[in-house]
Amino acid sequence: MKISVQAKPRSHKEKVTKVDDTHYIVAVMEPPVEGKANHAIASALAKHFHLPRSRVTIVSGAASRNKVFEVS
Repeated sequence: MKISVQAKPRSHKEKVTKVDDTHYIVAVMEPPVEGKANHAIASALAKHFHLPRSRVTIVSGAASRNKVFEVS
């Protein structure tokens, strides 16, 4: 399943908010440097969906606030 994510790096706490079935807002504490925020977002989504981290991959938008992740 592909989901659209609006990233909020450098937040005060980690939070996953569901907007609708395929859109989420994910706040993480890591900065958007060298993929740290992308990795943290993938980990937060994996925790939210109760899946291993390896089942969540970024499809597009690695350098953008609006990203697409594949959750399998």
